[in-house]
This record gives sequence, structure tokens and C-alpha cells, in this order.
Amino acid sequence: MSDLSQNCPIVEHDQAQLVKRIGNIISVDSPLTRKIIGIAGPPASGKSTLLTSLVQMLQSEFGTRRVIGIPMDGFHMDNQQLDLAGTRERKGAPHTFDVGGLMSLMQRLHSDESPIYAPEFDRASDLSRNCAIKIEREHDVVLVEGNYLLLDKPGWNSLSQHFDMSISIDVPNEILQQRLVQRWLNHGLTEEAALTRAQSNDIPNAQMVREHSTNADIVYRPGNS
Repeated sequence: MSDLSQNCPIVEHDQAQLVKRIGNIISVDSPLTRKIIGIAGPPASGKSTLLTSLVQMLQSEFGTRRVIGIPMDGFHMDNQQLDLAGTRERKGAPHTFDVGGLMSLMQRLHSDESPIYAPEFDRASDLSRNCAIKIEREHDVVLVEGNYLLLDKPGWNSLSQHFDMSISIDVPNEILQQRLVQRWLNHGLTEEAALTRAQSNDIPNAQMVREHSTNADIVYRPGNS
């Protein structure tokens, strides 16, 4: 865990400043000392976009062989398992992820094991692809993003100990709700159906993240939000 204060998180509005702060904790150590950065936030807050951007910026500064990103969505439970449990309509809620598998990955990232493989979620097929991401020994800067990385609930609340720095994305509720409804509109649902889907699962998940997550080291508030 980083030495930054959990009680007084730093607020940033600029991605370049995030890169600078991440750089401050990785440039002083040996390249083989792996640092793990956790990026958390409600659904539709822009986690995957931020992950992609930060990885690209860090790769430009430190090299493509040193920096890699891992989305938490690869740990979605398979639809067959959700159907058996009767929880498919809640897909995306905390109990529909393999948090044990995610914890195992975090532990392996702190070991000397190489290579390490992580799953990746394929949205087109609505399924996870096992061993889609290869983490090699040279990858000493690993960024992980996900809704529940800082969730203060059993099974999840042990994840934060593995982060050398944590970043939480803060986006106004009204913008989150607009984005969550728009997601379903983009899937071809009517406005009424899209609103129902968002209110039945996505918005409650967003509220859980806001109300039951521990403080991050850094709160990122996008300037265009």
C-alpha cells in the first residue's frame, strides 16, 4: 500500500498529473520491483478510458515493455454459472464476479512468477477469455481497473493491500445515470426499457461503489465531466 494518506486523498483533474504521481513511485525503485496501481469507480465513470490513456502515457515515458493494464471485467462469472445461480439479471454486481480469482492474480503479481496470464472480457460475446493478457517479468508497472477494487465488503476489502497507489474516479451522479441509460439505448433498447435496465442493476451498483468504498489515495475528477 502506498504512503499517501487515506484520510486526505489528493484531488486531481489532469491525467498528466496522474502520470507524474505514478512516476514518482516507480522511478526511484529497481525496474524489477513491480508496482500495482488500482483504478476504481462506479460503472460508466470512465475507468477503461482512463486505464487506456494512462497506460499509453506511461508507456511513452517508461517504455512499452514496462507498463500494462488489466481490466477487472475479465473476472465476470460465466453466464452459465449466473443462470445456475439465478443471478444473470444482476450481472455486473459484486456477487457476479470471481473475486477469489482476482485476489489470486494480485498475489501472483507480487511473486517472481513469470509469465502470468489474466482474463479479458469480450463484450461482443458477453464472455470472458481466459489467459488473454500476458504479464511478463519486465512489466513492473501494472494498472488494474474495476468497479469494486476499493469496495469495503467481505472478499473485496482485502484487495487494497496489494495496491501501491489507488485512484478513484469521481463523476457527478446525473452524468453517471445518463451514461448508464445511454449504454442500453446503444444496445437497441427503447428509452423506457433502457431506463428500467439501468435502474434495476447499473444504478444500484454505482450507488454501492459510492457508498461502500474506502478512500483512494487520489480522487480523479475529469475536467470534462
